[in-house]
Amino acid sequence: MTGSEVPPSFRLAYVPGVTPSKWVRIWNERLPDVPLTLVPVEPVGAPDVLRARGADAGFVRLPIDRTALSAIPLYTEVTVVVVPKDHLVAAVEEISVEDLADEIVLHPMDDTLDWEGLPGKPAIERPATTADAIELVAAGIGVLVVPQSLARLHHRKDLTYRTVSDAPQSRVALSWLEDETTDLVEEFIGIVRGRTVNSSRGRGKPPAETPAAQPKAKRPDTGGGARRKPAPGKNPRGGSGGSGGAKGAKGGGKGAGARRGKPRGRG
Repeated sequence: MTGSEVPPSFRLAYVPGVTPSKWVRIWNERLPDVPLTLVPVEPVGAPDVLRARGADAGFVRLPIDRTALSAIPLYTEVTVVVVPKDHLVAAVEEISVEDLADEIVLHPMDDTLDWEGLPGKPAIERPATTADAIELVAAGIGVLVVPQSLARLHHRKDLTYRTVSDAPQSRVALSWLEDETTDLVEEFIGIVRGRTVNSSRGRGKPPAETPAAQPKAKRPDTGGGARRKPAPGKNPRGGSGGSGGAKGAKGGGKGAGARRGKPRGRG
């Protein structure tokens, strides 16, 4: 590498509630020579960070301003309402938006839920952030409707949450600049989409090739393969006389000349 070359690196932005650790681990396994840097961003400002090239790609919450950006929706989150543990809502597993009609529902400035009409009664002022809204819920000022991952992120022992069945849901997407779809961006897209290391896209190293199987060597012909029929007149064990040779050897003492009769008396 010359002095003018910059070593490759990858910057990944992510909004609160998204946990990129699984994908980062796979990246480090496949591209150990390319460091990945995590860049935490606020939901509202995430698209601007990408357009300003503050990150190569990022996890965002839809909807966003898609100007100059590409985005791949990844998953949709369950929406919940955060309430104090002694609230009436805590006694059930699931509620509807209509059940919040008499509640003060906090609407923070960084809310990413796409409401057509806000539920419940509005607070006097909008909290600046979701974290500020959580503090107000704990103080008994109102309740908060958020994606489930944010309720878990801001978990407190004195608060709980329940599913809101008909509330808008938050979709998480991977986004990047349309004109900056580099090899490294393609590699990360492949990781998020579950492509294997053998995929034709990206620059991950494929596994070492397995050598072709070698044909088994033939055993030398020692004559012990197919048995040959002995030639006529030959003993297969090496004797002579054909198949009757063995009988002749066995009964050799009883053959002609070996049989003895009674001695003839002398005349």
